[in-house]
Amino acid sequence: MALYHILILAVVQGVTEFLPVSSSGHLILTSRVLGWPDQGLAMDIAVHVGTLGAVMVYFWRDMGSMAEGAVHLALGRNSPGARLARFVLIGTIPVFVAGYFGQSLIETEFRGAEIIVWTTLGFGLLLWAADKIGMTLRRIDHLGWRAVVFIGLMQVLALVPGTSRAGITMTAARFLGMERSEAARFSMLLSIPAILGAGALSGWDLYQSGDLALGRDAAIAASLAFATAMIAIWGLMRWLRRASFTPFVMYRIALGLGLLYWVYV
Repeated sequence: MALYHILILAVVQGVTEFLPVSSSGHLILTSRVLGWPDQGLAMDIAVHVGTLGAVMVYFWRDMGSMAEGAVHLALGRNSPGARLARFVLIGTIPVFVAGYFGQSLIETEFRGAEIIVWTTLGFGLLLWAADKIGMTLRRIDHLGWRAVVFIGLMQVLALVPGTSRAGITMTAARFLGMERSEAARFSMLLSIPAILGAGALSGWDLYQSGDLALGRDAAIAASLAFATAMIAIWGLMRWLRRASFTPFVMYRIALGLGLLYWVYV
């Protein structure tokens, strides 16, 4: 893959991964619109791993708290870190199960532009509804296991490109009345095990294939995605402390309408 292809894909991923606009959909559409061959799921996951590094660095306090909490869980003790680690684990189980059993379907049937058109529009409008209806009273500390399971089940929908993993988990959290910045925070923490699992599986496949060139391309893409994701996370969290998700909804509607014309006309 040409270096400028990698650069564009990494920047697209870094900017869109934690915004509620669907990074997977943007990666697929970038290749389609620019006339490139589909970069494949392995490259998609490589840039996701780069953004994973960014969220772990940005939320380093939460990472430390969860690491300490994991030890407490192993010892049968409770603590705020243990509670947060438990929530992230519970919320991740549904997408792990669905991803494992649906991998072949995800790699083939769910990568069409037609699907991305309707998921971009439909889930964008759902985010708008949740943001308007949902109260802004609850924080992560106020969640119970039922709420976490609900968010985790909604995350399964993000396996379909165009849905947006960040978007659907933030939508679920807003329906539950979470503050916008807290919804984004929990969504990003929930991304850590999901991306780690997908990255480990893809890395093993790369190792077995012996495709060293693809491995180098993936490493470059991950590094570039990390840098752009750090900027995007900082900007999103700063925005949501004082404003709503409306600009992202408007972007999704505009993009969806443009895709409708591009695909069907």
